[in-house]
Amino acid sequence: MDAATGCSPADLAGRRVLLVVSGGIAAYKSLELIRLLAARDCAVSCILTAGGAEFVTALSLQALTGKPVHAGLFSLTEESEMGHIALSRSADLIVVCPASANILAAMAAGLSHDLATTLLLATDAPVLVAPAMNVRMWDHPATRANLSLLRSRGIHVVGPEEGVMACNEFGYGRLAEPPAILAAIAGLLSPPDEAHPGLLAGRHALVTAGPTHEPIDAVRYIANVSSGKQGYAIAGALAALGARVTLVSGPVALPAPAGCQRIMVDTAEAMRAACEAALPADIAVLAAAVGDWRVESVAASKLKKRPGEPPPTLKLVANPDILALLSQPGPRRPRLVVGFAAETTDVVAEAIAKRQRKGCDWILANDVSEATGIMGGDENEIHLITGADIEAWPLLPKKAVAERLALRIATEIEHHQRTEPKP
Repeated sequence: MDAATGCSPADLAGRRVLLVVSGGIAAYKSLELIRLLAARDCAVSCILTAGGAEFVTALSLQALTGKPVHAGLFSLTEESEMGHIALSRSADLIVVCPASANILAAMAAGLSHDLATTLLLATDAPVLVAPAMNVRMWDHPATRANLSLLRSRGIHVVGPEEGVMACNEFGYGRLAEPPAILAAIAGLLSPPDEAHPGLLAGRHALVTAGPTHEPIDAVRYIANVSSGKQGYAIAGALAALGARVTLVSGPVALPAPAGCQRIMVDTAEAMRAACEAALPADIAVLAAAVGDWRVESVAASKLKKRPGEPPPTLKLVANPDILALLSQPGPRRPRLVVGFAAETTDVVAEAIAKRQRKGCDWILANDVSEATGIMGGDENEIHLITGADIEAWPLLPKKAVAERLALRIATEIEHHQRTEPKP
């Protein structure tokens, strides 16, 4: 397995990818993506849009794929057999790389003004887009709305990345690197079945999600507004890569993700016990918003509010630190422990300090202040802090964050296996 991409040469052998190259200077990177796919015996056909032809030639694409490049919608030879329909259904996956703001807008609006957009409207194959554009175009509300709409329709997205643009501006909008796009393709084309067991087949992943409820009396409790959506998405993404997933969940109104064993708990202490009982595990992703404190003495019956009497004094004590406990060195420590740092100020600095304090391997930091709408919402914007690096990820749906994280975890676990000393 290639540690850079998270897939082995056999993962894509015999699979068919239809590559749509749209306009943008990043189109030259599509050539490298074709090389990576060809090295894994993946059959690639290409559609070159008029905009894409301004940056790469049909001859270059044909030389790398060994196949004719499709460009015109009204080819009489092809269209007498409804060629665009047949083409759209001949692929296991359609990849738009680069995906310009223009083609994303056309896909969102359902336009069909050329071969590429007509094919994308007619296909029933899965579609992966790799956006690339100027940072201002990426940040425009219209582009964000188009991406959100496409994701809601099941379109998969990889990137963009942050960096220096060809126009010398800095920010998000750079095309994801070809190895990252290849990893996303492998994740979509390598389902966890007998023929393709998945990147995490044979691995056990422990995931925590949701809030905890710490009782005050028989009817009241201390809680937070965590919805559990991010943790549930991560559990589902790990299961989709073939992992055996144990999901320890606080009280949420979410269905269990497919392929996961779910254990429902209420309190931090119950979550700790369930996590320890689930060990050993190769991976632990602790996404739950565990309450830091609990009431020392829980009232057996409902506390009464009586006229003229002061409210009861609640003495709080610390809850178990599940992240720190699972990060402790020892034979039962998961190979990779990932925590979350939900902060409202100094997000990155606080997360770096938390990673060092807890002893975990990675921390995903996010700003959960009220203005962001992340806590309980459907999107997340995180920084992945690995110790060696800090990665700023763009605002993404929580499902997309989970898929990206699961692929990174798969690559890291494979790297561990390749580099650890043999017994």
